[in-house]
Amino acid sequence: MRLRSQALAALFLCATALPAMAQECGGDFETWKQGVAAEAKAAGVGAVGLDALEDATFDERALARDRAQGVFTQTFIEFSNRMISAYRLKQGAANMKKYADVFASADQQFGVQAPVITAFWALETDFGAVQGDFHTLSALVTLSHDCRRPQLFRQQLVPLLELIDRGVLPADVKGAWAGEIGQTQILPSDYLVRGVDGDGDGRIDLRNSVPDVIMTTANKVLSRGWKRDEPWIQEVRVPDEMPWDQTGRTNKLPLTQWAQWGVTNPDGSPLIDKGLKAGLALPMGRKGPAFLTYDNFDVYLEWNQSFTYALTAANLAARLAGAPPLDPRSPEQGLNNEQMKALQTKLEARGYDVGTVDGILGTNTREAIRKEQMRLGLPVDGWPTSELLAKL
Repeated sequence: MRLRSQALAALFLCATALPAMAQECGGDFETWKQGVAAEAKAAGVGAVGLDALEDATFDERALARDRAQGVFTQTFIEFSNRMISAYRLKQGAANMKKYADVFASADQQFGVQAPVITAFWALETDFGAVQGDFHTLSALVTLSHDCRRPQLFRQQLVPLLELIDRGVLPADVKGAWAGEIGQTQILPSDYLVRGVDGDGDGRIDLRNSVPDVIMTTANKVLSRGWKRDEPWIQEVRVPDEMPWDQTGRTNKLPLTQWAQWGVTNPDGSPLIDKGLKAGLALPMGRKGPAFLTYDNFDVYLEWNQSFTYALTAANLAARLAGAPPLDPRSPEQGLNNEQMKALQTKLEARGYDVGTVDGILGTNTREAIRKEQMRLGLPVDGWPTSELLAKL
């Protein structure tokens, strides 16, 4: 998928550290590139990689894309309904059958199930159909030179130059605007460190070789903390009243506790306790869809820090594993973009760090909402409503 949350940090923080850097960002573009070239050379990049860097140009289109990510103003239901399409479900099932042997190898070696890999494959590029048309090196050079958030992109430059220098990738390789490459949009640092030759041809080709894509994606997911044979999410039904302040992805409790408070399977049957703990995620408040989120769900947020994207990917994986469509229930009316910005401004005035006032319901904004709901005696579900906005 070509879309990216404003919070790419979870992906980039896991990248390979670089040697001490020259001027991090800004200034004359060509002079700045010379500093990057010195770092790359010190890291062992040869003439092929250095020549590619010299030829890299400033990409205004990548810069514009970094500043415009309105898709994440959509609610979870809006976003997931659009992204979990009949085509992706049908094609995903067909691919899991077609490449069953490769998926079995990935599960055996890395402990990552086929539906998990397939969901990322579907959302990122529609199974390789749309891998991006940005000149990857120029895009990364541009975003690294830009001083908005260079720390997220700069540490991908040398790994990409290494891949080019070794002949793994051509100098003109194309991908997503933020530097991701291949059918599941792998960052250069992961390509370099986590790449797996799945088809045994002596090359790691994440743009054209499906076995390489499947095995490398499994290796990346495992590297983010995936636990073999454990679930990731589970849709549930919540009661009309319960201790809402105990909900939230990070407050993991035994399933016996959730059951005691009235949480059940979607059909009303009791939860089966398998000794695992889970948080209770309410992406659209206590009257909307509800999910138990296990430790493995945190890996989805390592892939993409947008909660909406992560939950959509996890739900698509559950659907590919046989789960029925989710029950949207009847969430309370949320806020539009301008109202969300007004809410974030009020939260900032109260001392909360909501990041950028952008109208996007991110992790920091959700947490601030929960704290204010608690202070005001409202049900603590992290969902912004007109009532909350008025009380603030």
